[in-house]
Amino acid sequence: MKRSEINALIRDALDFFEKMNFKLPRWAYWSPSEWKGKYGSCSEITNNMLGWDLTDFGSGDFHRRGLILFALRNGNPEKDKKIYAEKIMIVEENQETPMHFHWHKMEDIINRGGGNLVIELFKSDANEQFSDEDFEVSVDGIKKQLHPGDKIILSPGESICLKQGIYHRFYGAERKGKVLVGEVSAVNDDKTDNRFYEEVGRFPDIVEDEEPLHLLVSDYKNYL
Repeated sequence: MKRSEINALIRDALDFFEKMNFKLPRWAYWSPSEWKGKYGSCSEITNNMLGWDLTDFGSGDFHRRGLILFALRNGNPEKDKKIYAEKIMIVEENQETPMHFHWHKMEDIINRGGGNLVIELFKSDANEQFSDEDFEVSVDGIKKQLHPGDKIILSPGESICLKQGIYHRFYGAERKGKVLVGEVSAVNDDKTDNRFYEEVGRFPDIVEDEEPLHLLVSDYKNYL
């Protein structure tokens, strides 16, 4: 992805957060120069991969298959005692986050506002393929029995709890607008705890055609 495209997507995200009255921490707005000299005081941010994160999953078409998010808090078992994480995401109409599960992380996916979020679900089998067994999820504390490939549609205010090993893909419902999506979970590790059904690229290669507006989590190692 080009840095200019990433910068434009972050600007759009900031506009949407403002529209939805969702506030980010002050450091979310720092320029690369404002990060200089702050590594020691901000090590929790950089070590735990807090901040801006954007991917097209290697598709080359962000608006068809992609996701922009901001990690607000996260633990790191090697460095601290925090056992939870929180993200805020923006999902466009028909913009897919591809099918995946987590080996270790249990998570709640929450529709915080905007349009409707569609989630397609499968249980995984012992070989990490789609199981043909029915399974159970919890939607706002209410047990739901699902068949393989069933869809749950979350309207604003609704949430689903996903246990480890449950394949899921999600996208915004057509003609409903962008969705503000929250995630509350156990500690998040995007480097080792994502099992995608099809091989995808998690972090994009970036063509530096202009300076970064704000640093991505994948930029920290290069800029700090």
